[in-house]
Amino acid sequence: MDIQEESSTTVGPLTTTSLRNMSSSSSAFFSANQSPFFSPRSSSCQLSESLQPDAPSDRIHLDVAAPSTSSGIPEPKSLVSVGCTFSEVAVSPTGCNAGDLQNLDRISSSVGISSCTVSGYFHPYDDSYSGQKDKRSKKGRNKRTSSTPGSRSLSSYRLKSCDVYIGLHGRKPPLIRFANWLRVELEIQGISCFISDRAGYRNSCKLGIAERAMDVASFGIVIITRKSFKNPYTIEELQFFSSKKNLIPIYFDLSPADCLVRDIIEKRGELWEKHGGELWLLYGGLEQEWKDAVHGLSRVDERKLEAHDGNWRNCILRAVTLLAMKLGRRSVAEHLTKWREKVKEEELPFTRNENFIGRKKELSQLEFMLFGDVTGDSRQDYIDLKARPKRRHLTICRSKSNVLDERNVGNGSREEKTPVLWKESEKEIEMQSTEFSHRHYRSRLKRSGKYTRRKKGMRILYGKGIACISGDSGIGKTELILEFAYRFHQRYKMVLWIGGESRYIRQNYLNLRSFLEVDASVENSLEKTRIKGFEEQEEAAVSGIRKELMRNIPYLVIIDNLESEEDWWDHKLVMDLLPRFGGETHVIISTRLPRVMNLEPLKLSYLSGVEAMSLMLGSGKDYPVAEVDALRTIEEKLGRLTLGLALVSGILSELPITPSRLLDTINRIPLKDMSWSGKEAHSFRQNTFLLQLLDVCFSIFDHADGPRSLATRMVLVSGWFGPCAISVSLLALAAQKIPEKQKGTCFWRKLLQSLTCGFTSSHTKKSELEASSLLLRFNIARSSTKQGHIHFNEMIKLYARKREVTGSAQAMVQAVINQGSISESIEHLWAACFLLFAFGHNPAAVELEVSELLYLVKKVVLPLAIHTFITFSRCSAALELLHLCTNALEAADQAFVTPVDKWFDKSLCWRSIQTNAQLNPCLWQELALCRATVLETRGKLMLRGAQFDIGDDLIRKAVYIRTSICGEDHPDTIAARETLSKLTRLIANVQIRASV
Repeated sequence: MDIQEESSTTVGPLTTTSLRNMSSSSSAFFSANQSPFFSPRSSSCQLSESLQPDAPSDRIHLDVAAPSTSSGIPEPKSLVSVGCTFSEVAVSPTGCNAGDLQNLDRISSSVGISSCTVSGYFHPYDDSYSGQKDKRSKKGRNKRTSSTPGSRSLSSYRLKSCDVYIGLHGRKPPLIRFANWLRVELEIQGISCFISDRAGYRNSCKLGIAERAMDVASFGIVIITRKSFKNPYTIEELQFFSSKKNLIPIYFDLSPADCLVRDIIEKRGELWEKHGGELWLLYGGLEQEWKDAVHGLSRVDERKLEAHDGNWRNCILRAVTLLAMKLGRRSVAEHLTKWREKVKEEELPFTRNENFIGRKKELSQLEFMLFGDVTGDSRQDYIDLKARPKRRHLTICRSKSNVLDERNVGNGSREEKTPVLWKESEKEIEMQSTEFSHRHYRSRLKRSGKYTRRKKGMRILYGKGIACISGDSGIGKTELILEFAYRFHQRYKMVLWIGGESRYIRQNYLNLRSFLEVDASVENSLEKTRIKGFEEQEEAAVSGIRKELMRNIPYLVIIDNLESEEDWWDHKLVMDLLPRFGGETHVIISTRLPRVMNLEPLKLSYLSGVEAMSLMLGSGKDYPVAEVDALRTIEEKLGRLTLGLALVSGILSELPITPSRLLDTINRIPLKDMSWSGKEAHSFRQNTFLLQLLDVCFSIFDHADGPRSLATRMVLVSGWFGPCAISVSLLALAAQKIPEKQKGTCFWRKLLQSLTCGFTSSHTKKSELEASSLLLRFNIARSSTKQGHIHFNEMIKLYARKREVTGSAQAMVQAVINQGSISESIEHLWAACFLLFAFGHNPAAVELEVSELLYLVKKVVLPLAIHTFITFSRCSAALELLHLCTNALEAADQAFVTPVDKWFDKSLCWRSIQTNAQLNPCLWQELALCRATVLETRGKLMLRGAQFDIGDDLIRKAVYIRTSICGEDHPDTIAARETLSKLTRLIANVQIRASV
C-alpha cells in the first residue's frame, strides 16, 4: 500500500525534495517514496512531515524516504571533503606580506587532477514540490512503488528513534508556516522530529505510524491553538506526553492564562465566547479526561513557550535551545546563542526610525504582497483587492542571448486558485497560474539582442513572497522597508539586507555566507575529475547561498536601491541571485527603476499634507498661521521629498529659527553652478530648492565651527566612499586630509550669524564624535547599528561629489590606504580602487606618486584581490583588479625609463643621467619587484581556473624580472622558478590525461 493513498482533503499527496537541477535528484526522489522512515543525518529511522503553506488547501504533507544509508542523498550543510583540499589563505588587513604569498603558493601548488573521493550529504527537506505536480504523477508513482522489489509494506517498518514529536491541528497558513519552520530548524540542528496533524488522517496505517512516533519520541511538542481543545487527537497527545512528563506546549496566539478549564467551559471572555463550551461533546469524549488534559498544561512550568505574531523567531530558537539542552547537546545550544548575538548586532544596517510617520497603506500592501493576508492592527488599513483573472501558464525563459522572454504556454483561461509551480532548468523558469494580467503581453527582441519595455507591465503578485517598491530618490523607500523589517522581523529567521548598487551587489550577496553559514570559498568547489573554470566557481558560490535561501526556512531578503537589473561586472541578471518565488523566503526590492524583472512595482508616492507637516514639526512646536503657511511653502518647493522634509525638521529642532525666516534664508542662498548629468541627478535638476537647503546646512556648520568645519568636510568626502556605512574615525581622517581652503567670507554667511548665535556658543571646536553627532541631529546622516559608523543618503553623497571640492577624492583614497581594513571596510577599499584604476569605461580619478602606488599595491590591492578570490570566489573581479594594477605599474615603470627633462640636463656633472631610473635606482627596483609579485600572484590565480597557458606566461615574466634584479640565487627567484616547474608538470599531466 502506498502511504500517499488518502481520501481526505486534509492530508495532501506525498511531497519530496528537489534540487535546482531536477535531473540530479530524480533518483533520490524515487527512493524517497519507498520508505516512510528516513533520517537525514543518521541511519536511525525516523518519520517527518513537510508543511507547505502554498498548497491549495494549506495541507500538511507526510514526507517519507528511505534510510540515509541507502538513499545516497548528500547532506546540505556539510562541506565537500576532498583529499586534495587547498590551504586557507590568511590575508592580513595590515598588508600583503611574504606569508600571504607563500600561502597562495601552497594553494596553487596543490592544483591538479586528483583521484580523491568526494563525500557529502544533502538535506532531504531543502525544497518541496507543490501538491499539483504530485497529484499529476501520483498514479504513476503508486505503480512504481508497488512493483519495486525493494518496497515493503508499512507493517514491516519499525521506528527506532525519534527525538521530538510535533503535534498540531489546523490549516491556517500562519500555523503551518510556523510549524514548518520549527520542524526544519530542529532538523538542521540534528534533532530528528516527526510532525503530524492526525485529525486529517483517514488512513489507519498513517495513524499507526504517528502513534509509534509518539511512543519512541523523547519529547512531545504540542502546538496549542484556540481550536486544539476541540480535537480529540490533541487531547490524547496532551494526556500521553503529560503522563510521560516530557510535554513541551507551545501556545500559538494564546497564553497559558487563557487555557483555564472553567473559562473554556463557561465561555468566559471574548476568546472562548465563540470557541469555548463543553468541547468534549464535539467528538464524544469523556469530560474528566478532557479536563485532566487541559489541567495538565498548568503543571508544565519550565517549558511553556508562547508564539505570538511578534516573537516567532524567539519562540522557535528557545524551543530548539531547550530541546538541545534536554537531549544533552550543549554544543547546539552554544552555537545558537552565538548566532543570535551576531544577528542582533549585524542583522539590519540602520537603527529603527522612532519618528516614522505615515505609510500605513503601503505597509499593509507589503504585508499582503508577501504573506497573502494581513494580520493584527493592519487589518483596519487593509485595501480591498478584487480578484484578477489568471493566465494558465506563463514561461519566463532566458534565451541564448541572456535576454528575458515570455511566452504563453497554455491555452486555457480558467479562473481558479492553484498553487505556484516552478519548473527550473539552466535556461528556463516556468511559473504556472500566477496572478498576472489576463491579456498576453510579450517582450519583443530587437536585432541588437536587447528587449524592449512593454507598454504595460505585469500585475503585482500577492502572496508569492516578492515585492518591488519604486519611487524617486529621497522619497522614503529605504525608510519604508526598514520599518517593515523591524515590524515583521520575528516572522523570519533573519532579515538579509543587500545593497543594490550594481558594482557592489554581488559582493554584498556573497557576504551573506557568514549569516547563512555557507562556505563560498573556492576550496569548496573542487571536483575530483577536473578543475573548474572561473565562471563555474562563481556560479557555485552563488548557488550555495541561493540553495540555502530556497530551503523551508523563512528569510527576508531586502535588496535596497537596486540600480540595474544586470550585474556591473558580468552583466548577468540579478534574478539569478534570487530564490524562487512562492517559497518560504521573501524578497523586497527597492529601486528607482520603473520596473524590475517585468514585475509591476508598488509606486511609492509622497506623504500627505498632514504627515509632511507632522514630519517637519517633529519637536511638537506650535506656530501661528503665518509660520504654518511658510512651512507649506517649503514643503511645496522641496517637491514634498521626505529627505528634504527631514532636513527642515532637523534645522527647526536644533536652531531658534522660525519657518518664515528659514524660508527667507534659503531663498537668499546663491545657487552654486554644478553640472548635472545622468539619471541619478534628475532629482537635483528638478529641485534646486533642495540644493539651497543643503547649502544652508553646511553654512550653519561652518559658522558654528569656523570656515573649515569638520562636519562639512566629512559630508563632502563621504561622496567618494562605498555605499555602506562609514566608520566615523575613517571619515574624520579623510576629512582632515582635504587641503586647506582660502579663507573668505560671503555676505550670506554674515546673514546666518544672527540666526546661529546661541548655537555657536554651545558648539565650539568639534571632535569627530561631536561632528558626527551634529550630522545625525540635522538628519544629514543617519545612525548605523554598527558601533561608531554612520550612513549617508545617496542624494547627499551625489551632492558631495558634484561640489567637486579639490582633493576630496584624493583624501578619501589616502585615508582608506592608511586606516582601511578588509574585515571592516572591504567596500571602501573597492571604492578606492575604482578611483585609482580605470575600471570599464571610467577613467582614473586619482593619481598617486610612485611610492604611494607601491604602498597601495602591498597594503590594499594584493590582500583585497586574494581575499576576494579565495573567500568569495569572485574570480573575475579579483583578476580584473590585478590586471589594472599591472597596467598602472607598467605605466609607472615606463615613466621611469623615459629620458629625463630636467634643468640640470645641460650640466656636465649630470650629463651621464638619462632616465628617472638612474636618478632613483632603489625606487625603480622596488617598482619592478612589486610588478613581479603582482604577475606571479596573477599566474597562481590563473591556475585555479585551468588557465595554464596564461599562468605560465605571467610567471615566466615574474621570473625574468626577479632574475634580472635579484639574481638567480635569490630566494624569491628560486621560489618563482619552483612555481614555474610545478606549473610545467601540471600542464604535462593535463595533456597526458587529455590524450588518453
